[in-house]
Amino acid sequence: LPSPLPAGCSGGSVEVQRSVTAVLGQDAVLPCRYRAQEGEQVVQVTWLKRSASGRSAEVAVLDLRHGEHVQDAYVGRVKRRGEGALEDGGIVLRN
Repeated sequence: LPSPLPAGCSGGSVEVQRSVTAVLGQDAVLPCRYRAQEGEQVVQVTWLKRSASGRSAEVAVLDLRHGEHVQDAYVGRVKRRGEGALEDGGIVLRN
């Protein structure tokens, strides 16, 4: 999420792919990029998994200060795609 903006300012935009094709047994990249406006900084990205019933469960949190936290069920299977600024908040699903 971008940091708060003063009243009357518009924020940037989130760019994601509508669908991602994955091959069984290979890594899959889930891209997510935030095009920040001047003065904005992404401080945290949260990835959720939505079940068929519509429930959401946290998968991973990427935090500027605290690093990457992956829920126990996904440790070793999910990692951040890049390093540095969180404007690139993509993740890799392993195998």
